[in-house]
Amino acid sequence: MGLVLKHVYLTKAGTWHYRRRLPRDVTALVRQNEFKRLLGSTEREALRNCPKVNSEFEGLVMAARRRRDMPADVPHTALDVHRLAERRAAELAATTVHVGDRMLPGSDPEAALLIREAYLSSFPREGGDGLHVEGEPVGVPEIEARALAILTSGGNLSRPAPTIEDARKLYMRERVEGDINEAAKTARLNRVLGYMKDAGVGKDRTMISLTREDARDVRDYLVRDEGMKAATVRRYMNDIRALINLGMTELGLKDAMSNPFLNLSIKGAEASATPAVDERKPIPEAMMRPLRERIVAHAGDDLSRIWRISEWTGCRLGEVTGLLIADVVLDGAVPYLNLVPHAHRRLKTAASIRRVPLIGDALAAAKEAVAAAGSGPALFTRYGRPRGSDAASAALMKHVRAITDDPKIVVHSLRHTVEDRLMLARVDEFDRKLILGHASVGQTGRYGGPDARLKVAERGLKAAMGVAGKRR
Repeated sequence: MGLVLKHVYLTKAGTWHYRRRLPRDVTALVRQNEFKRLLGSTEREALRNCPKVNSEFEGLVMAARRRRDMPADVPHTALDVHRLAERRAAELAATTVHVGDRMLPGSDPEAALLIREAYLSSFPREGGDGLHVEGEPVGVPEIEARALAILTSGGNLSRPAPTIEDARKLYMRERVEGDINEAAKTARLNRVLGYMKDAGVGKDRTMISLTREDARDVRDYLVRDEGMKAATVRRYMNDIRALINLGMTELGLKDAMSNPFLNLSIKGAEASATPAVDERKPIPEAMMRPLRERIVAHAGDDLSRIWRISEWTGCRLGEVTGLLIADVVLDGAVPYLNLVPHAHRRLKTAASIRRVPLIGDALAAAKEAVAAAGSGPALFTRYGRPRGSDAASAALMKHVRAITDDPKIVVHSLRHTVEDRLMLARVDEFDRKLILGHASVGQTGRYGGPDARLKVAERGLKAAMGVAGKRR
């Protein structure tokens, strides 16, 4: 046989055929194991048709993988298309094109043109009805078309400018997906983008084209057309600013633009805002004993232990409800809670990752909880799940309201009570932040090993829990 080409065979009948096994991942997608085509009855015909058929094979593989990676019912942006096309172009560039007795890599300009022509030849051509350029193929999938353009340009085709929709998808992946409040955060983000669209700033707008006028238009729309209060407008504008900031950073636009939603004044927002110190009140010391007694008597074992641990540590309710048995360390010189993020419960900030000493009734409650938890892994099985802290808070609030109807006294007020005790015990600010998991200010927050910090926190808590006399 004079002609020797990879995947080309001469049959006993004297005809030339192209036969090639499909990659394993593609086999399941197209439901066939091999790709077969007749090349012709002569060696000359086989030589002429082989590059086209080889490119048809590569096109079949590329199209199958495109359907897998980007389902037809998922909207995608121009940047999404380009990124997928870059991957397809890289796959094509790594293939081998047989031209006569030559074997050229797909990245070779001559081979790239052959791949393009072979692939496009499988689509019908426009007859000149004005919808397309006469003679050009019609219906070529956009990812394949762009992949071929990238290939034939030698990889020099510029990426499309990122849009607000690109920033939204990025924000979803980085800040929303996997969060215990994913559904609520997704709904809020979609609502914010809906308001932006109504204000004339749609998701297809390029990030770099955003102006200060756009930001004012969105702000004015929320105030004028939606009739929102200034404080509500401020929250939505903060959401937009965070979205744009992340997009600028992760999409490489920090040097090309500034965030037009930054430092945008909202008339009346300052006056309408409630100072953080006034949003919640600590639980008065005189109320603590009857409230604890009610919870211990009526709330059930898990809730009473959660309350007792919170009262003696100042931990957030979600930090306690999300504990695993492994997070409770009882065999050290200083027993403690090891607060780290979990899949079912994230922590509010990086400073929230800490060791909190167990003293007094918190230590007793933790020991009881470990003994009752059995094989675990959650310390509180009923509440150690996504949104478990919400369920615990709702249940505890019924007992809080049985003692007081003050709207500023809630379950979270327990944390404010602990902070008051720390201040009254003259525990310094850094130590208070260490115990409560607030962000530390200045260089001091960087120093100190975990054991030293644990001892400092223990000293502060012991001082605080003696302020109002003996507590049970």
